[in-house]
Amino acid sequence: ATIINTGIGWHEARIPTIATSVPRAAFAWVTKKLMGKVSIPVITSNRINTPEVGEEVLATGCADMVSMARPMLADAHFVAKAKAGKAAQIAPCIACNQACLDHTFGGKLTSCLVNPMACHETELVIGTAEVIKSVAIVGAGPAGLSTALAAAQRGHRVTVFDRADEVGGQLNMAKQVPGKEEFWGLVDWYRTMVAQAGITLELGREVSATDLSGFDEVIIATGVVPRDPDIPGQDRADVLSYIDVLRHKKPVGKTVAVIGAGGIGFDVSEYLLHQGKSPTEDLPLWMKEWGVSDPAEHRSGLAPEGPQPEAPAREVTLLQRKKQAHGKGLGKTTGWIHRATLKMKGVNFVGGVNYERIDDEGLHVSFGEERATPTVIAADTFVLCAGQVSDRSLADALEAKGISCH
Repeated sequence: ATIINTGIGWHEARIPTIATSVPRAAFAWVTKKLMGKVSIPVITSNRINTPEVGEEVLATGCADMVSMARPMLADAHFVAKAKAGKAAQIAPCIACNQACLDHTFGGKLTSCLVNPMACHETELVIGTAEVIKSVAIVGAGPAGLSTALAAAQRGHRVTVFDRADEVGGQLNMAKQVPGKEEFWGLVDWYRTMVAQAGITLELGREVSATDLSGFDEVIIATGVVPRDPDIPGQDRADVLSYIDVLRHKKPVGKTVAVIGAGGIGFDVSEYLLHQGKSPTEDLPLWMKEWGVSDPAEHRSGLAPEGPQPEAPAREVTLLQRKKQAHGKGLGKTTGWIHRATLKMKGVNFVGGVNYERIDDEGLHVSFGEERATPTVIAADTFVLCAGQVSDRSLADALEAKGISCH
């Protein structure tokens, strides 16, 4: 052998090893144990996604080299940009696994959620436009910003409008969830690239169909709005939406019923259970939470006492209409992590319910088509996470005025 490459665990392991909630370079300290004990170079891996993290690993003597895979899907020019001192322009791997490993294990073509052109480079070719146009894009979330960057790359004059005072859209709510801190870097990257591309940003401005009449092309990327679960009593003061919780930081009581167990319901539950520093940003705390120890002390690196998570900040009940297991629709390689995290924090999973009403007693539910076993779930706060629907209000208004949009 001329070199030793290392990797920690695999997807069958009961410990997360590469998902976004794993701290950056979480296992470099293990590779460091080999340094000076072997005569050939040692490589470390797992959750190294920026030049700064790689440099720190090398500077602290954890390895001779670092290896990266998913970051190269997020940005094939990673090395060239790092060498040129343009680290801020590197599209960050957010370790979501949704379009890379989840696709691979599902028999689909590997790609990247951050960079959908990955593995489609010969199909998605962005060339210079023959006719330069003025383009208005409404919505500064990831869809609108990605479209803006592509249009600017083609040579168009692009203006992006958003009612919010910052770019990022719903990424700004997602990044509030413990374990999703990588979304901060993704929003920063969009901000950097939009500035470099010379795109005009009109933030804090809600536009109407009339405001857009002077553009050659109009693209609507207004995203989604919460789905209305239409539960009698949902207009009460103790009923909040996920937007109230994540964006507006409205007060939430000590006992919470989360209505809806899709990705949003899981994220909101994790947010509400957490207090203090996120384990994703505190390696010793993360190791304690998942029961990881030094393999020199305990076989396989598993602490004999098992996972020891911090006490939950709240008592959470997570409800869904479907009878299937909670989180069944989450990511193939990451869903188990979210389920395990909530179970470790004592979340009560309730499925197969009908939402009857919310009143002073609590949330009234029944079960099955026969609406059997009426039950009251008492809570201080009820949070609606019942899915999302496309916000077509502006698109419909444009079409009504005869203004075509995309």
